[in-house]
Amino acid sequence: MSETPSDYDRLTIRELKQVAESQPQPYRMQAQVEVNGSKDTSQGKPYRELKLNDGADSLVWRVFDGNPLFSEVESLKRGAWIELAAHWIDTGKYGLDAKNAAMRLLEEDEVQALLAGDEEAREQLRVDYETISELAKSMNDSRLRGVSLLFLEQHGERFKRAAAARNYHHARRGGLVEHVAQMMRCAVKIAEAYPLLNQDLLIAGVLFHDCGKLWENNYAENSFTMPYTLHGELIGHISLGMELVNKLWRQMLESEVASSWMTLEPSNEMVRLHLLHLIGSHHGEMAFGSPVLPKTPEAMVLHHIDNIDAKLEMFRRGYETGAELGNGILEKVRPLPANIVRPLNIMSGSPTQMESVEIVTDS
Repeated sequence: MSETPSDYDRLTIRELKQVAESQPQPYRMQAQVEVNGSKDTSQGKPYRELKLNDGADSLVWRVFDGNPLFSEVESLKRGAWIELAAHWIDTGKYGLDAKNAAMRLLEEDEVQALLAGDEEAREQLRVDYETISELAKSMNDSRLRGVSLLFLEQHGERFKRAAAARNYHHARRGGLVEHVAQMMRCAVKIAEAYPLLNQDLLIAGVLFHDCGKLWENNYAENSFTMPYTLHGELIGHISLGMELVNKLWRQMLESEVASSWMTLEPSNEMVRLHLLHLIGSHHGEMAFGSPVLPKTPEAMVLHHIDNIDAKLEMFRRGYETGAELGNGILEKVRPLPANIVRPLNIMSGSPTQMESVEIVTDS
């Protein structure tokens, strides 16, 4: 009995890139057509260049006019959902090539399953969002706790779809939740080491520092495409974030619970101003878009936590997808300043296992 495309193992795009060279056998993948462009070869022959996205990664599929699928691919609209079964070959310079490909449109239930992500991605989003919610609930300052929980209540679903950036780090559906949760974990540890820090303010600053990206770097509800918006282009996520916090703060002050805040110290207005300062200064330099420089301990720490998490994500992505130049050296990942090198492995075992080692010195 001959094998059909439905019998092929289904992989994500990231998995395909990892196995295409070492295990060149047929696989199928599901993705959304993000771009379907018309181009010509150097000989003037037409071909289609499609960017396919499965929410975690993307690949470019080139379909030339001699391909039996050419006319079918030509009619595919941007945003279409497809399954592509093929013998995948890593061509090196041009990436993955789909040989003897078969294509079909996805059913609605398959689209919804793909939008939800694979099991690992769904679990990571659940854990990260739970971390954010629990740390917001744990704040002692009722003003910061209230405005944080109101944000999650009103914008939680949109938050779960947002990316932390368009290109460089956590640039994927759910990436902002992942970025914020990891920053919060880091912030808690730093606040333990430096008791002078206002942990509630720092946690709230982490939550809100990129909240404007819900309108600058957000995915459509039923798409892996991140549209450009006039709000994002004309105002930017820092200004949008400060505007959102002011709106939420006004809502909190108009609520019944706010009557008990009038005698609190520091005052409501001081707390609001310090939170806005964290949002406005988190890029660290005016040249990088911050309207003001960090001027408080929490603002400085937030800036560096943001930078650390973003840079480590760039390293992770580079180790996963970068071309190896030789002996653990991989090509530069923008905007990191140089080629990256694989890290030193962490030694396994415990210190007690080393007790028998004698240190020999000259007498």
